[in-house]
Amino acid sequence: MKFISVRDFRTASASIWKKLPAEREMIVTNNGRPIALLTPLSDETLEDTVSAVRRAKAINAVKKMQEISLGLGNDKMTLEEINAIISGVRKDKKL
Repeated sequence: MKFISVRDFRTASASIWKKLPAEREMIVTNNGRPIALLTPLSDETLEDTVSAVRRAKAINAVKKMQEISLGLGNDKMTLEEINAIISGVRKDKKL
């Protein structure tokens, strides 16, 4: 995977577009930090590629939520504690 800076992206975009199909993916960086992923698309692959990216983002979000939950000790909650929280939220929504 090739990394390119925002500056390079601005000044050599034509060259980058030509190289993209062979590279398959390029990471755009700003001050050394990744900010975007470039990947070649076509009319035939657009929907599948967008769907795959969205799926990967959702999986990462769930993983992060699970890590936070474990860090808070939620894995040690009893069923009664879980049901009490659910009941409280439902009660608040009715008000």
